[in-house]
Amino acid sequence: MQQTQAKPVSTDGKWVSVASASEVFESGCKTVYAWGYTIALFKFDRQIYAVDNRCPHMGFPLDKGNVREGILTCHWHHARFDLASGGTFDLWADDVRAFPVKLEDGLVWLDLTPLPGMHVRYLKNLSSGLERNIRLVIAKATLGLLSGQANLDTAALEPFRAGLKFAATNRRGGWSIGATTLAVMQNLLPHLDEEDKPRALFTGLNAVSRDCDGQPARFAVEPLPDASADIALLKKWFRQFIEVRDSEGAERCIVTAVRAGYSPAQVVDIFYAAATDHRYIDIGHPLDFTTKAFEALDLAGWDTDLAAPVLASLVPNYTGADRMEESNEWRHPIDLVALLENTFGQIEQAAAQGAGKEWRWHSDDSLIDVLLGDDPVAIVTFLLEALRQGATYEQLAGIVAYTALRRIVHYGITNEYPDWNTVHHTFTFANAVHMGMRRAPSVELVRGVFDAALSIYLDRFLNIPPTRLPAPLLEQQVVATPDELLKKLFDLFNLQQQVNEAAELVALYLNMGGAPDKLRATLGKALLREDAGFHPIQSLEACFRQYAMLLEFPGDPKIANHALLAAVRYLAAHSPTARSANQTYQIALRLNRGEKVFEE
Repeated sequence: MQQTQAKPVSTDGKWVSVASASEVFESGCKTVYAWGYTIALFKFDRQIYAVDNRCPHMGFPLDKGNVREGILTCHWHHARFDLASGGTFDLWADDVRAFPVKLEDGLVWLDLTPLPGMHVRYLKNLSSGLERNIRLVIAKATLGLLSGQANLDTAALEPFRAGLKFAATNRRGGWSIGATTLAVMQNLLPHLDEEDKPRALFTGLNAVSRDCDGQPARFAVEPLPDASADIALLKKWFRQFIEVRDSEGAERCIVTAVRAGYSPAQVVDIFYAAATDHRYIDIGHPLDFTTKAFEALDLAGWDTDLAAPVLASLVPNYTGADRMEESNEWRHPIDLVALLENTFGQIEQAAAQGAGKEWRWHSDDSLIDVLLGDDPVAIVTFLLEALRQGATYEQLAGIVAYTALRRIVHYGITNEYPDWNTVHHTFTFANAVHMGMRRAPSVELVRGVFDAALSIYLDRFLNIPPTRLPAPLLEQQVVATPDELLKKLFDLFNLQQQVNEAAELVALYLNMGGAPDKLRATLGKALLREDAGFHPIQSLEACFRQYAMLLEFPGDPKIANHALLAAVRYLAAHSPTARSANQTYQIALRLNRGEKVFEE
């Protein structure tokens, strides 16, 4: 391999002289440098061709490959490229850029003008990466789409929408953890450092691709021929179809409602009623998935071409859901289902009695003690009494969501590791009910508040004995700045099961007046570094949501910090991992920056 520096440009400024033609014909391959590019020149069939020397797959030098019958093969992963056009025969590798060549006065001249239409190409590559579940292609396309954008939150909406549409139409089983992860990541963007935002979008898009890989496509269900059906009737039909597990009938009701132009609030109400017709269905996943789908459409747009397939994709989660009426723990030794059904008949009357009254929760521990207690009758009685005293449905949902995250704060690490999932599911369900109540409060959805409260009751054994809240140190005992504590916290995630240690660092940081925004950004960075499963991703976003909500409660604002303690404990319990996705992302990042990844 021979290397040389580029010579002067042509008079029109378009062509650059890079080498002697005779040198290339004699050696067969020559590497040159021009305008920031490293370019490999190859002789084939009495012609000279030029390509970017970095293999688009992972940056290996193509001048170490070989050309046969016009095909350039990279010797690292054996990706093959058409030497003339740069097009790849192995779509996981992406096309390599080929440069126009002309021979003049015994010299090799190249046109290095920047390629037009790169944005369209990145979108096309994103589509290809999603279809074939190739995370390096997804990472490079994501970085290409966001690089140089002034507002990354806004710039991310286009690929986010593409991923959302892909998820809704390429998984027959419907909306699942991939689409939810994508929605969660878009929600997290405002809390992240700028450098982490492309990685968050990549994480969501990669989850969608992985979730849809190997799945048959979903075929659209058409609306009813008469799209003027009454919304109340559509809601009634939808609930009937869900009751008998009829997916097609339920989907047709939803598509008809969307195509008829009913408002998002009206369509949302249909889902929330069905989600709470049975007790704590599928340990909360359908209601949480539904809430995330609504939030995703808030960001991507409620136009019918997107809303119809997205909302239709939710239906299989309802018709296939387990119902807690069928489970032993909700029936024995205490029939919680019967207790709830008796309670539901009193909700509207209790709310009517509280009309005009002002109920204020001042983070009174006695109230929390009831909800964390071991008497289900006392729990539902407390919630009904709160309604009679003027509590709104949203306030009721908020205090139950807060209580659910307290289960995570007090979770005993002597429990079996899988039991983290038990308190997690209750919390994310309670959070989804709370977010839903802020969006579309209803007497049907308030049933979910009571479901969540009794799920908290069933989780009580996981707080025996309860882990105590971290005690803040005296100022004279602190020997680190808040920023130093954040660095120590980030490093702590390199060690397994540092649950209580991480919580103590966060409590100390907040007690010293550390900025919550910096803490959230640090937790987001730590999450994105891991091969985080669905639950840590879901949990972090729910904790951030509850933190913001708890700041609105009257009384002690420091209770909001409990949401951050829950976030760090759950994340620490699930760190570290192999971090393979992050390694892929870092390679894509270096390629995007034009760095020499594997060149000597």
